Amino acid sequence: MATKMRRSISDKALLRRPTTKKKDDESKNNRFLITINVFGSAGPIRFVVDEDDNAAGVIETALKLYAREGRLPVLGSDINCFVIYPANAGFDALKPSEAIGSRGVRNFVLCKNQSKPNMTEARSQVVDGKGRGWRAWLQNL
Repeated sequence: MATKMRRSISDKALLRRPTTKKKDDESKNNRFLITINVFGSAGPIRFVVDEDDNAAGVIETALKLYAREGRLPVLGSDINCFVIYPANAGFDALKPSEAIGSRGVRNFVLCKNQSKPNMTEARSQVVDGKGRGWRAWLQNL
């Protein structure tokens, strides 16, 4: 009498037909983990994004996660005050409408915008000339 050999689960898995991907899977965007170092903070923020997400949306998500974790220094929530740089791909910041996956990097640095001094304020102090020095003091004598 012939006995049948039992197949293991791994053998059964190997004998299965390969499944074909559905059309829904093909239309999904690539998702990946990014690391954002916040300038002045102790450690990085990590979260998953779509390759096609724009930089403004990523900044908004990073600021929300940063605030939720109660990190210091307190940054605020206005995304227009921040820029995001690829950590090791140059000194050009991503534009707010630029896709996060366009540069091919996964590490970023989040910084506050550098506020430029208003040139009219500086000029008004120089042009004002209301004696700030020893000559003005001598003229008052």
